[in-house]
Amino acid sequence: MKICCIGAGYVGGPTMAMIALKAPGIEVRVVDMNATRIEAWNSSVLPIYEPGLDDVVRQTRGKNLHFSTDVHGAIRTADIIFVAVNTPTKTYGVGAGRAADLRFIESVARTIAEHANGPKIIVEKSTIPVRTAETIKDILAANARGHQFEVLSNPEFLAEGTAIADLHAPDRVLIGGERTPGGQAALQKLVEVYAHWVPRDRIITTNLWSSELSKLVANAFLAQRISSINSVSALCEATGADVDEVANAIGRDSRIGPKFLKASVGFGGSCFQKDILNLVYLCEHFGLPEVAAYWEGVVKMNDWQKHRFAAKIVRTLFNTVADKKIAVLGFAFKKDTNDTRESAAIAICRDLLAEQARVVVYDPKVPAEEIRAEVLGRGPDEPRLSIAGSAYEAAQGAHALAIATEWDDFKQLDYARVFAGMQQPAHVFDGRNILDLPRLRDLGFRAYGIGK
Repeated sequence: MKICCIGAGYVGGPTMAMIALKAPGIEVRVVDMNATRIEAWNSSVLPIYEPGLDDVVRQTRGKNLHFSTDVHGAIRTADIIFVAVNTPTKTYGVGAGRAADLRFIESVARTIAEHANGPKIIVEKSTIPVRTAETIKDILAANARGHQFEVLSNPEFLAEGTAIADLHAPDRVLIGGERTPGGQAALQKLVEVYAHWVPRDRIITTNLWSSELSKLVANAFLAQRISSINSVSALCEATGADVDEVANAIGRDSRIGPKFLKASVGFGGSCFQKDILNLVYLCEHFGLPEVAAYWEGVVKMNDWQKHRFAAKIVRTLFNTVADKKIAVLGFAFKKDTNDTRESAAIAICRDLLAEQARVVVYDPKVPAEEIRAEVLGRGPDEPRLSIAGSAYEAAQGAHALAIATEWDDFKQLDYARVFAGMQQPAHVFDGRNILDLPRLRDLGFRAYGIGK
């Protein structure tokens, strides 16, 4: 069997590397038009940071795992073609700000139809709206030239930072296919691929539409829990309750459970906000405005939490941060990844710069040029934004620290040394609730956590 994956990003690269590792008899080829990205996949410095990924790629690359820009050749030789291209939120036209932009999906479908030389199984791996498979099938059918195509849905449920562990031992693998003989045969072929290492009772098979919708709903439910506990964190601050104690108490209820009840400055990443907004658009499209409004509230609460955190910094520092140095520790949207998409740190930095603060950022994995690009966009350079080479450098002379990413390194800092180098009174605002606040207060900090 030969597999190709179109799209060498956060989903395609790690997923295909794991398939190659667990199924050495399958030839796996990852292709992308971005030559720089492919060059990085073939180098010693991979284009994405993910714990354990280097080792998996090192074991398989050059054997049964290959990275290439030859998209057309890979399509011709593959039996199964995974589509893992980007599906960002539209920024223009109908559905702007909510609907998924499917231009790359459509382009890939046309490319497959043009270069296929026989029957192919097409697997949707990108996060897409319900019934996108129908669009892909229509494009393929109109350009099939006599070839037979079957379209499957196989959404990813990876969490960045633990993607390799998630791939190695997934909670479930979801595969959706048409209820036709051809669709079911294609579905079973993909089941056999995952069955090389995933127990059969963890491989769930559904119809196409259920599979496509399940991905959006899963992310919506997880994000909903985060927004729910963050809304409670604001009430805790107002009443004197401790959000961690509240979360522990309700998490002991087996009907609720403890996961995703960690109060924070807000969720980020490529999926949660995009998928919820896509769900909102679908509900509006199908005439369900009340359902749309319900899910849109999850995103609004998340945005409010980010701005509330920055506002708390300003308010605590005597209602002004103008010309004050604020050190933002962490810029990736979560630890153990270099992904900055929708990171809470972006909003924090922008809000502080708008208040005329001098903002210095440190992140152990995100390059300086990427931090600048995310905060400033395509606008002019901002001299009040600078990037430090270490947490200690960032803290030197700062009036306050804002913890925006829960990197383990930040738990291990010598905070007595940090305190000695800061302006007095020195403030710490723990946006991820990872620090020992009583200890920091003993050191002399004015220390604050979300919901505390």
